Amino acid sequence: MNLDDLQPIPVYTDVDKARFENDIQPLHRPAILKGLAKDWPIVAKAKDSNRTLADYIESFEPGRPVKAFFATPDVEGRYFYNDDFSGFNFRQRELPLAELLGTLRRHEDDDRPPSVYAGAIQLTGRLEALRDSNHHVLLDEEMEQLVSIWIGNRGKTAIHWDLPQNIACVVAGQRRFTLFPPEQLPNLYIGPLDVTLAGQPVSLVDLNDPDLDKFPKFSDALEAAQTAVMEPGDAIYVPSMWFHHVQNMSALGVLINFWWRDAAPHMFTPLFTMFHALLSIRDLPSDEREHWRRMFDHYIFREDHDPMPHVPEHARGVFRDMTPERVVALRNFLVHRLGGELRRDK
Repeated sequence: MNLDDLQPIPVYTDVDKARFENDIQPLHRPAILKGLAKDWPIVAKAKDSNRTLADYIESFEPGRPVKAFFATPDVEGRYFYNDDFSGFNFRQRELPLAELLGTLRRHEDDDRPPSVYAGAIQLTGRLEALRDSNHHVLLDEEMEQLVSIWIGNRGKTAIHWDLPQNIACVVAGQRRFTLFPPEQLPNLYIGPLDVTLAGQPVSLVDLNDPDLDKFPKFSDALEAAQTAVMEPGDAIYVPSMWFHHVQNMSALGVLINFWWRDAAPHMFTPLFTMFHALLSIRDLPSDEREHWRRMFDHYIFREDHDPMPHVPEHARGVFRDMTPERVVALRNFLVHRLGGELRRDK
């Protein structure tokens, strides 16, 4: 399978904040933001040499260790489960950032290097000067953002989804992003939701060598896929819940990404709700389960109606508008009730 034959991700040039907010983000579709980070100092260092790039990153490092994945050359950068799903095909260790960069540079000319990868190293709180020196202007400054750097050699991040929206900027090396719309979930063969490689559930399909006998519906997912190879200075907008596979194609690849949510601050991941539904909904008799589907549609997934127009606002209880005080009260209620369920089961 040639990934270049997939649909291309649309490319936008000269993107500023107004164009992003008015023309790109409302589509809820991926977009390449060509050259968004081309003037960043870190991109200039990367274009000079890997040594210059490593020295630049190390100059900001306060000395705290980072978590990194290490795998043997035969893994070829595909961090995944082991054969019987009892563990993973890599080991994880903590080491100083300077040591991580030194390891990558020692192996950058190897034909078959060990796979080395450190993902989601938060810049906020530890490398803020690096973050502030290399930042785009598409988002409001006061918006809460999680800014991270990703460093490694040739490797593949399995197909997965993220809850936040994402702008990912390539700093060094080439990266291929391949994305699938959320409705392709049934065709992506997602693995365990609670035992994951790095937090997010991933597809069991190897995008670079898919076994269509074992995963036949994946061919339908490929029909809907979009892909792009990005150069240093390019960025990509990944909407919330779009599945994506990321392949670093270089001996030293660096990416900086910006995650954010437009949801209210009190919202936490609905994945927790799904886990609770395993205990409360999934194994109900079919008629009861269908009734609860209608309940959720009416009270939670409503699009254009108020489920309680007949109840005075002050009497709507947990369905009143969420103030900080009501958020705390609802969380305490849930903790108390769930705690009672747990004590009852002992």
